[in-house]
Amino acid sequence: MGTAPLAQPSLEALLASPEFEVAAVATQPDRPKGRDLRLQPSAVKQTALKAGLPVLQPLKARDGAFIDQLRALAPDLIVVAAYGQILPPTILELPHFGCLNVHTSLLPKYRGAAPIQWAILDGEAETGVTIMKMDAGLDTGAILAQRATLIAPEDNAATLHDRLAGLGAALLTETIPLCVAGGIQPQPQDNSRATYARKITKEDGRLDWTQPARVLWNRVRGLTPWPGTFTHLEGRLLKIWRASVVPEPRGAPGEVLLADKSGVVVACGEQALRLEELQREGGRRMSAAEFLAGHALAVGAQFQ
Repeated sequence: MGTAPLAQPSLEALLASPEFEVAAVATQPDRPKGRDLRLQPSAVKQTALKAGLPVLQPLKARDGAFIDQLRALAPDLIVVAAYGQILPPTILELPHFGCLNVHTSLLPKYRGAAPIQWAILDGEAETGVTIMKMDAGLDTGAILAQRATLIAPEDNAATLHDRLAGLGAALLTETIPLCVAGGIQPQPQDNSRATYARKITKEDGRLDWTQPARVLWNRVRGLTPWPGTFTHLEGRLLKIWRASVVPEPRGAPGEVLLADKSGVVVACGEQALRLEELQREGGRRMSAAEFLAGHALAVGAQFQ
């Protein structure tokens, strides 16, 4: 059961291994996308169809007809990765070996919808993936296996997403045989150490120049590619795609301290942020040099 691109590598890994037989795939209904709002299948559905698998797309996981379909399949195990809905106890209790979830954090940290983004936003040095046995709570099930990875300075939410998706798929295929054979003792989570990674909104992308440069740098990285970070210049929205911290320069928050081909240096509450890749409203992504070639920016200009 999965919907988002994060789940696709896990399905592909299960299909590629002779140890597993995938009986069917459940994913959310096709959603309208693009300018013409045509219905588009999820990445998981596309993979399933290529493999010739039955695809189930209930509007709600609690739908009685859907649960009857699952019951008829008589699965030994259900794997869940970025499905997008909370499963009812009826489904959790259906397979003999339970339901396993691929979660992209080192639980109990970052339970919830956006663990990848919040790990970067909070300036974590590492994160990872967890395979857990699901229960009725939100990412509260017992831990079967975990694997960590460092968060590199050049990482953003997209690169970390792809790496964690691959790690999760590999760990899943290693964990299932051990779990089924009784070779893993599930470890309850320490709820006192739990943190919550709430859903990201577009407003989270607003840059507050009174904050330290490192905080804003993490925000740019953590919210790329979606929803992206933004500020305003001369009343127009400006999206920031790539930036770096400049330790020495100081000025009033939001003040342009330097503007040349290396970037636009903007003062923050502490230190400064060098904007290296930008996008004007309605325009395309461009380097700082390209941006300045078409938009002269004087030292002392103010971002808001």
